[in-house]
Amino acid sequence: MIFEKVCQLIAEQFNVDADSITMETSFEEDLNADSVDIVDLSMALEEEFEIDEMGEEDASSIKTVGDLVRYLQGKVD
Repeated sequence: MIFEKVCQLIAEQFNVDADSITMETSFEEDLNADSVDIVDLSMALEEEFEIDEMGEEDASSIKTVGDLVRYLQGKVD
């Protein structure tokens, strides 16, 4: 469920097909995300999942969609 919501948000923000996103999709290499994109996405995730603001350390450790899903699973139970 988290993965599906994440894919939907990524698809909207990066203008890609949600079906093309996998756990291995890299934000930098596959989606060409820059720091502004990541901040925008993190704000959308915070709103969608009702979590606290993502710290810079957490954000910098997230390289793939799988990393993000695992991070969110730790925040949302």
